[in-house]
Amino acid sequence: MKQFRWIAAFLAAFAHPAAGQPPAPAPSNYIVYVGTYTGKGSDGIYAWRFDAATGQLMRIGLVGATVNPSFLAMHPSGKFLYAVNETSKGTVTSFSADPATAKLTRLNQVPSGGADPCHLVVDPSGRVLIVANYTSGSVASFVVNADGSVGRTVSFLTHNGSSVNRARQERAHAHDVVLSRDNRLAIVCDLGMDKLMIYGLDAKTGALSAHDPPYAALEPGSGPRHFAFDPAGKHGYAIDELVSTITVFDWDVARGALEETQTVSTLPADFHAQNTAAEIAIHPSGWFLYGSNRGDNSLAEFVIDRVTGKLTAGGRFSSEGRTPRDFAIDPTGQWLLAANQDSNEIVEFRIDQRTGALTPTGQRLSVSQPVCVLFK
Repeated sequence: MKQFRWIAAFLAAFAHPAAGQPPAPAPSNYIVYVGTYTGKGSDGIYAWRFDAATGQLMRIGLVGATVNPSFLAMHPSGKFLYAVNETSKGTVTSFSADPATAKLTRLNQVPSGGADPCHLVVDPSGRVLIVANYTSGSVASFVVNADGSVGRTVSFLTHNGSSVNRARQERAHAHDVVLSRDNRLAIVCDLGMDKLMIYGLDAKTGALSAHDPPYAALEPGSGPRHFAFDPAGKHGYAIDELVSTITVFDWDVARGALEETQTVSTLPADFHAQNTAAEIAIHPSGWFLYGSNRGDNSLAEFVIDRVTGKLTAGGRFSSEGRTPRDFAIDPTGQWLLAANQDSNEIVEFRIDQRTGALTPTGQRLSVSQPVCVLFK
């Protein structure tokens, strides 16, 4: 495991005096839901009880049987959970979530509007659900009914385009949907077109509309996969799957525009094997950013400059498994769970609150092909 903790520690302790401060008090008891690829030992969505005070996890087991729930989203009320069903005949399944047992009861299942849906989000009002269909390169928005079920389709948008990597960018591939903090705009990563598409969102109706500017373009061949805003909503970060980089943007809130300011590698200079970057997440404090590498099998950590939003490499830590497709930071900011898809386990890490460094706790959760981690 290669680490550069001293860099992050120096920057956090001296350049950013507030960096060592713990996050605001939060509840200590949570549920962790895990989405999987099914058919090789998994039957759907699994759950664990999580004590944030100690980091201890207690297995509940299978809580919702459904096919290929590769990405999950929770309703703002915490009463409902939504899963994409990543198949050629893509669907979205809604569940009610029992607060006592974590068990999921299916409400309904609707077509996602395209093939292989891979991401979805529920807006803060709880009235709108938006889905990205990877293979079809399309985005669809739906009404969320009062009972939590998925209602009628409001908008359906198809991307048209390609880029320089003919093996992976032969056509548009919508991969991720992120909403602006004011719930006014939707940013959609399109891996196939090397663009972050920007759409207006009417939170009352769920309608998506053209926006000016319509997109932010990335370097050809980048393959933007997932996107995240910093907690202040001033900067945006795209993890670029095909070239293993993170692209940093300034976010013009008034215009709804992204301006690129920096690109950094998630890999060390001496790494020359095959790698694809996957997930990106920002620590609740806003001081640290993490990205996962499938191939190097690592989690790259960066220190965020709170004024410019730019990144400085902090450390790179083994994911303690193979193919870390997803990871999630718990709401208290003390723990990180990494889903290693090809070694069939989730590994827990403690987060150093001063440096952002990751230390394995020894807890490993056995589950077949984990591909999404969600805290409730």
